[in-house]
Amino acid sequence: MSKLFASYIIKDLELKNRIIMAPMCMYSAGDDGKVTDWHVIHYASRAVGGVGMIIQEATAVESRGRISSRDLGIWDDSHIDGLKKIVEAVKSNGAKIGIQLGHAGRKCEAESEKIIAPSPIAFNEEYRVPAEMTKEDIKAVVAAFKAAAQRAKQAGYDVLEIHGAHGYLINEFLSPVTNKRTDEYGGSPENRARILKEIIRAVRDVWPNEKPLMMRVTAEDYVDGGNHPDDLAELINLVKEYGLDLIDVSSGGVVSVAPKAFQGYQVKFAEIIKEKTVLPVVAGGLVIDPNMAEEILQNNRADLIFIGRALLRNPYWPLQADYELSNETNWPVQYERGRLRKR
Repeated sequence: MSKLFASYIIKDLELKNRIIMAPMCMYSAGDDGKVTDWHVIHYASRAVGGVGMIIQEATAVESRGRISSRDLGIWDDSHIDGLKKIVEAVKSNGAKIGIQLGHAGRKCEAESEKIIAPSPIAFNEEYRVPAEMTKEDIKAVVAAFKAAAQRAKQAGYDVLEIHGAHGYLINEFLSPVTNKRTDEYGGSPENRARILKEIIRAVRDVWPNEKPLMMRVTAEDYVDGGNHPDDLAELINLVKEYGLDLIDVSSGGVVSVAPKAFQGYQVKFAEIIKEKTVLPVVAGGLVIDPNMAEEILQNNRADLIFIGRALLRNPYWPLQADYELSNETNWPVQYERGRLRKR
């Protein structure tokens, strides 16, 4: 059996394979961040397609934490029933499901909202200047993550992922490019990681210890003076003891600099994080070839593989990857007549 299609166990969670659907914003929520039928169909189809786990798109813990006005929300109890529909559809079709809890910070584009950030620095000239967060703002955000985790538990998710990447609020605190504070939340790595530590501890107060807690990180800021993989490993090591189980390694988004993207361009970052934190990692970044995914796992460069845009193009990427790697065991019975065969 290929390693890509070997099972993987972490805490109480057993995945049937090591293919993770990356969280990708769909900008399709209804009024006030509500789930629509479209979301249920979108995620269930990838479960039918054979992924081991889906990480649901960034779901805002506060209304002012949305990336756009069409983002999903989890800041109110009224969101729970819709989120349950996604969970039930995914699980009934053979996949596990996590939810990415996020806060956009200075990159919130919902015009009706006051935007906040660690420091009053706009993302670029097209964005508004955020208000520098007060201590009360910080307490409110920590409390919002905790309340969101409680709602996620009620909705039945298998995994929580804290969004600490792509230039959103937590990433803004972690990066010296966006955090110019002079209080206990800025300056040293310990101070820049303080809000993350508080969020992890608050989430773990309500999220069962037997269930995994992931974090998505930006391992490379692509700018002088920003964070690089060794810096992120140091920051993770400062907070991992409070309950992190798995690191989802991405890059970019702190500044308006587009990295040069090529197949597997973020995998090296994942290798460094894995080595220096001794935590399991999810690697990806234009991994579109099943043989590349297999090589990454066989050489112990990562523990799991995230697939993003390839799954938008083809919800059945895992079934075809199964064929490419000569392990034709996971086709749903309804699709047997269309199954690719070597002979």
